[in-house]
Amino acid sequence: MRQVLETLTVDPMIAPFLRASRPVCVAFCASVIFGTSATTSGSAQGDHAADIAALRRKLEAQAGADRFAGVVLLGRLEAGTSRVLFREAYGPADREKAVASTIDTRFRIGSMNKMFTAVAILQLVQAGKIRLTDPVGRYIPDYPNRVIARKVTIHHLLTHTGGTGDIFGPEYDAHLHEMTTHDDWIRLFGQRDPLFEPGTRYAYSNYGMVILGVVIERVSRMSYYDYISENVYRPAGMTHSGMPPESIPADVRAVGYSRREGGTRWTPTSVLGNRGIGAGGGYSTVGDLLNFAAALTSHELLNAEYTNLLITGKVDTGRGFRYAYGFGDSRTNGLGSVGHSGGAPGMNGDLRIYPGSGYVFVVLSNVDPPAASDISAFMHNRVMKW
Repeated sequence: MRQVLETLTVDPMIAPFLRASRPVCVAFCASVIFGTSATTSGSAQGDHAADIAALRRKLEAQAGADRFAGVVLLGRLEAGTSRVLFREAYGPADREKAVASTIDTRFRIGSMNKMFTAVAILQLVQAGKIRLTDPVGRYIPDYPNRVIARKVTIHHLLTHTGGTGDIFGPEYDAHLHEMTTHDDWIRLFGQRDPLFEPGTRYAYSNYGMVILGVVIERVSRMSYYDYISENVYRPAGMTHSGMPPESIPADVRAVGYSRREGGTRWTPTSVLGNRGIGAGGGYSTVGDLLNFAAALTSHELLNAEYTNLLITGKVDTGRGFRYAYGFGDSRTNGLGSVGHSGGAPGMNGDLRIYPGSGYVFVVLSNVDPPAASDISAFMHNRVMKW
């Protein structure tokens, strides 16, 4: 059986939304589940049927109260293959057009994209084209801030220990729709000094992952998007994933919805720029993320040594897990998971890959956190007993 892994990683962007769920009722409350579609393996009856039934009841209750809309998948990796035990869709993908979510709907994944960025960097390390101990300036010689160019290493960026800060704030809001390339972000934020001495502590940094996107482009001589498409999506069989410009219409992409605290109405929202970047963004499906987990753990993306290096925790986050390279590692004594979550207004998702048992749990939602995080935590407590 493939060895597999898991994560309790919570995107810090989710933090403002992690509050008690509020009972609400909007137009879709009239239907307990808006357009549910499902795939459940018959053999799942023998695979912890009581827990799966509890999951279904939880989802029906959350969707019925309009606290969840999205798709959930439970799978298992066995002898080189993946088996779907549970896959169901709940709620609307597009409320204005009354389009229901299906098991193949593409959802925004936010910071879950950091896993793909980290895989890409480790592929280039494995190929001898990057060294983890090298500073940023070796690969981006024209990086504006010379302290970061000299002192911040690839390892620091992958583990959020470089002090490179975030991208969100007034400057992000003012220039969001002007950003069309990863280099544009360097021009906007590249003059900043590190927030602390690189390597001395952990501080989640979206901007650090943007810098890694530029490193991938400079070393591979490909655009970040082409590299991820050809070296992550394609070998993993992720045929419904991508980072297309937001201006390109796509009927199968879910619309993100947000509501103010205390409010009762979901309204369309997006904090995205023109397209996803190395720090996050893009779209995927629960099936594609299961394929990613299968490809990763069967060493189709990296060899065994570099896969282990990728997902093994390196720095304590102070939140009950250690951060690896673009993955959170919550394993203790071999029990736990690796992966990553994503969260922002109008989207929430989580991928958890479990080591000894081979189970994989994926949840994607097009409403505010903690819609998916609550479901993921609910199921995590059960999977850990299997």
